[in-house]
Amino acid sequence: MEDAPTPAPDQRRHFFECDERGVREWATSHGMPAHAATQLLAWVYGRGVTDPGLMTNLSKAHRALIDDHISFLRSSVAAAQVASDGTQKLLLGWDNAPQSPDLLPVLQDGARRRETECVMIPSEDRRTACVSSQVGCPVGCSFCASGIGGLEGNLTSGQIVEQVWRLARLDGVQRITNVVFMGMGEPLANYSAVTDAIRTINAPWGMGIGARRITLSTVGLPAAIRKFCEFELPVTLALSLHAPNDELRRTIIPWAQFSTVTELLDACQEWFHKTGREITIEYILLGGVNDAPEHAAELAAHARSIHANVNLIRYNEVRGMPYSRPSSERVHAFQEVLRSRGVNAHIRASRGRDIAAACGQLRHERTQGRTPA
Repeated sequence: MEDAPTPAPDQRRHFFECDERGVREWATSHGMPAHAATQLLAWVYGRGVTDPGLMTNLSKAHRALIDDHISFLRSSVAAAQVASDGTQKLLLGWDNAPQSPDLLPVLQDGARRRETECVMIPSEDRRTACVSSQVGCPVGCSFCASGIGGLEGNLTSGQIVEQVWRLARLDGVQRITNVVFMGMGEPLANYSAVTDAIRTINAPWGMGIGARRITLSTVGLPAAIRKFCEFELPVTLALSLHAPNDELRRTIIPWAQFSTVTELLDACQEWFHKTGREITIEYILLGGVNDAPEHAAELAAHARSIHANVNLIRYNEVRGMPYSRPSSERVHAFQEVLRSRGVNAHIRASRGRDIAAACGQLRHERTQGRTPA
């Protein structure tokens, strides 16, 4: 085996960026047998080991080669929180800083850290990973902390997969059963990286999570939804509608100016006809804004037109934003209007409310210096 030049640490290949073929080609190109790639994948995805020194069925020379040429964890844990209901939230920094309990959201040179959030949500029979696809968010929903400061960049497929891997390693998790792209960012605005990540998350050599247990939530890009209809894996699509008409939707979602509710529903109808899979409409209820009976009646008509289920989400308050959480009575009245019109509507249980549970909230509050690591 010829010695390969050792790259600088920040030039090493990110393991989670590679698919099975990529790992195999790297291994053979560096003089390793093809089965070494299978062993490497099994160590990382099967056993959760990212220290080459512990991969004992690989030769000492091969372990050294892997250590020199491949990086595994590109993120550092900037903050971690555990809620009383078992929900666990991580704030990850992507600047390759070493893990430390006193990491600050601003680097020594004054630049802002590239940070994203991911969450593990436990239930009786599930362990759901909620992951981010972008640093910040371009959509700018007026009720959401993710878009404060706008979009800072896209995550790579490897950075997305790494979030799921990290959540699977948390205490008490054992394994992730479901993945939802409902964290920071608009997944369909980072289409290539997100779909590559889904392939790895689904693959038997990767995270091994069934396609129907993977949900992508979009605020609505009609052209991208139509493109996603051709994606080869039978994942679930969720539409973050949050308002039943254009006038109201554009007051709370700036990106709504680029497409109408009718255009979104047409794209979702195409999804249903091409894939045969129902869409879920996600609807955050903002007290006194979009939670009136007439809003429910409009929403019911839309849901029936595209054969959609509806998930009602009670707003998690974000400090400094002018929205309130609706009362339980108002939420159940909204649900009853939907059900009375033949729509399958569920109220999503609020999780992690005793930590910075809302999307982007931990990152926002930490940047403001309010939340300790």
